[in-house]
Amino acid sequence: MAEPVGVAQQRMGMRASIGRWVAIAAAGLLAACSTVIPRGPVVPAERPVAADTRPDAVEAGIPRDTARNRVALLVPLSGSNAGVGQSIANATMLAVLDTGTDKVRITNYDTAGGAAAAARRAIAEGAQLILGPLLADDVRAVAPIARAAGVPVLSFSNDSSVAGSGAYLMGYAPTQSIERVVAYARGRGVSTFAAVVPNGVYGERASTAFLRAVETAGGQVVSLQTYGRVAGGVAGAVSRLGAKAPYDAVLIADNGATAAAAAPLIRRGGGGRTHILGTELWNSEAGLAAKPALSGAWFASVSNTLYRQYATKYRTRFGTSPYRLSSLGYDAVLLTVRIARDWPVGRPFPEAKLRGADGFAGIDGAFRFGRDGIAERALEVQEVRGGTLVTVSPAPAGFGN
Repeated sequence: MAEPVGVAQQRMGMRASIGRWVAIAAAGLLAACSTVIPRGPVVPAERPVAADTRPDAVEAGIPRDTARNRVALLVPLSGSNAGVGQSIANATMLAVLDTGTDKVRITNYDTAGGAAAAARRAIAEGAQLILGPLLADDVRAVAPIARAAGVPVLSFSNDSSVAGSGAYLMGYAPTQSIERVVAYARGRGVSTFAAVVPNGVYGERASTAFLRAVETAGGQVVSLQTYGRVAGGVAGAVSRLGAKAPYDAVLIADNGATAAAAAPLIRRGGGGRTHILGTELWNSEAGLAAKPALSGAWFASVSNTLYRQYATKYRTRFGTSPYRLSSLGYDAVLLTVRIARDWPVGRPFPEAKLRGADGFAGIDGAFRFGRDGIAERALEVQEVRGGTLVTVSPAPAGFGN
């Protein structure tokens, strides 16, 4: 069970086996009350979440436990990212309770005081698997320490540069989201594409993914403009698009607020017929569907069907809504519990089982780890329509081999 150690810092096929785990997730979640939590991140809780003090739920210190394998959760439990870190910690506790597992014990370690120190402490106290950290820089600090000890790391980052050599990424990769929405648009008759992307690492990766995706889909990129996140930055990029060849669709590789500001300018330049495309960033924004400027826009992300049920159950137990990223913590526990069936107590974590072709499933749908250590996800395409979000292309149930 989860046990806080330290004080409570974002970036941070499926065969029968997947069916069983979707059923487990759904069964646990459907037992909750029926209120639906709005999508997207929420304001952090104004009060700390009280720890469950029941026996065998949360215990102070490190108990002598020879019946369960040790798993460490490394997240920020203090500092500026404490809200999302605590939400992930709560999600892991909920997953342990929902599965009723007696195979693993999860201990929380605060990375706000230094992720490397937290990793060393976790390993010294017997951790054979690390869930987290959240931020890419923390993964860089933790990975070599864990690798030297033979402890795999299931991080919540989406920065592909930190994956590999025992470090796995569960975060939502922009590359996959862009590939999915471009392929969908191409299937709907879009042939010429343009994009506006922010300067920086995310923009660079989005640009590369966009160019490759359009080429793979058999389309043509007629313009790609970058901008700084300053006043008038995105408007300037859109104005430069207008000087190029006509385009059928424009990708806005930024958050929903930026996209809503840019969309009217883009449609004006395209005679009102241009399709707006978004990225996975949109899925974590509350109120996205209520932005009239984005009506008709398409974006790809993980499904929210099970997430809404999970969020209801989370709020019932903890008295506050979860951060959208907290589902990564819940699914990391589902994955761990599944593998724990073939993980003898006291033995190293069977890392090879992370790379099974069938993969795993949970709140965020089907996923599997590639040779690069990055989670490949089954994504759906949603459309902003009439103040709500409508799934126009469901996520596949699994992966082709």
